[in-house]
Amino acid sequence: ATRTKSADVERADSGIGQTPARKWRNRASETLSSLQAWEAHRPCTDCGERDLPVETDVQNCNQRRADLCEKCRKRRTERKESVLEFVNTEASYGEDLRIIKEEFYLPMQAAGLLSQEQLLGIFSNIQELIDLNESFLEILQEEIDQAFDQGDDDLMTVCIGEVFLEFVNMLPAFQTYCLQQSSSVNMLNALEKEKELLRIFLNVSQNDNTALRRMNLRSFLMAPLQRVTKYPLLLSRIIKATTEYHPDHGSLREAKSRIESHLEHINMKTKQEGNTWTLRSFRQDSKKKREVINIEMRETALKTVGWLREETRFVMEGSLQLAQPPDGQWVKKGSKTLKFQNMQVLLLVNMKRVSESSLESAEPGPVKDAVLVLIRDKNNGKFHLLREPLRLSNCIVSTDPDCDDTFELIEIRREAFVFRDSDRARTHHWFRQIRRYSRELGSWKKRRNALPNIMISTPHTRP
Repeated sequence: ATRTKSADVERADSGIGQTPARKWRNRASETLSSLQAWEAHRPCTDCGERDLPVETDVQNCNQRRADLCEKCRKRRTERKESVLEFVNTEASYGEDLRIIKEEFYLPMQAAGLLSQEQLLGIFSNIQELIDLNESFLEILQEEIDQAFDQGDDDLMTVCIGEVFLEFVNMLPAFQTYCLQQSSSVNMLNALEKEKELLRIFLNVSQNDNTALRRMNLRSFLMAPLQRVTKYPLLLSRIIKATTEYHPDHGSLREAKSRIESHLEHINMKTKQEGNTWTLRSFRQDSKKKREVINIEMRETALKTVGWLREETRFVMEGSLQLAQPPDGQWVKKGSKTLKFQNMQVLLLVNMKRVSESSLESAEPGPVKDAVLVLIRDKNNGKFHLLREPLRLSNCIVSTDPDCDDTFELIEIRREAFVFRDSDRARTHHWFRQIRRYSRELGSWKKRRNALPNIMISTPHTRP
């Protein structure tokens, strides 16, 4: 057979004819131009806007970052600078704290210049502040390092607000230090006049110790006060450079609100103690007074129960109406026969710490104890406990379908209380939360379905 040459069977076109092929090539060229134009000016991933007119020049696409507009690129740069400023200034503050301890406290203690009581009066809880700063700074630095390791050069994955809220317990430590600052300075002035060796040590340290930067002890003792008042400013800068769609935006605002409320509370306590100095105030809104009152009530509750702050969770808090029925027949007569009084109620839960890590300890562990703290609602800002806290391990919580706007709490072998909120839905929420921890504490309640006696039966099914 005659072998056919390969040139005889090869086709010079795509098999669909020259005219359709030309149209297809033209359509493909138009599509490519459209894609290049969209790629050059596609919406910004941060704000969704287009910052420049639509152009088809491919060079314009290469001159700008395709996923960010000019405004958002500048905002990311500002946010990165603000985040780094927050971390760097926290590190500088920590260095000042270590100077206070290593260059003043320890040498004065070793030389016997002051007694332990005098050292405590001057330096207050400086060790607590050092420990908190080291833990806080360690987590912040880990966030920065992890972001760079993952290629996040803009530090968009760093959530300062979330980390700050995890360490919100450092604010009471600042409060303790600030409230003692006036007495600390007065004690230092008196001792410096009284003890010549102390005066010589302080003068030599300031002039010859290069680590002090020619600053005296009083200047370093002001570092915690300066730091706590700088937090709102630093957080405001980060908030300004963070879009509302960022996952840390809400936490940043909450962190800023918490620190501002604590500053107001410190100022309030300072005035109550008769001091003339105050910290810089940042709050201008009407919620300021209410937030300060909440902080004061939490401190009163913590002092009453004697729990560690890091092991305590404030599950619920707010105003409730309370009545103490004279007998058990009040349900048949109706809640209108009871005499209610307004009361501030706080539900506190003592949780076992899961680990030593401050971040991991936020994970709730087994419940050790739960109490209701009842505080009289006063207008003068001073709070008084109605009675000792109600331990839910010794209480039975129930409600009745015929009186669903209230719930009853019975303290075994003692008293009975009837609670209600002005809002019925919130009353039910209080009841569910209190009953949950009451049942969780005590195996006998689980066996008896939260009834005070195994022989008791009720005609209604309790919720």
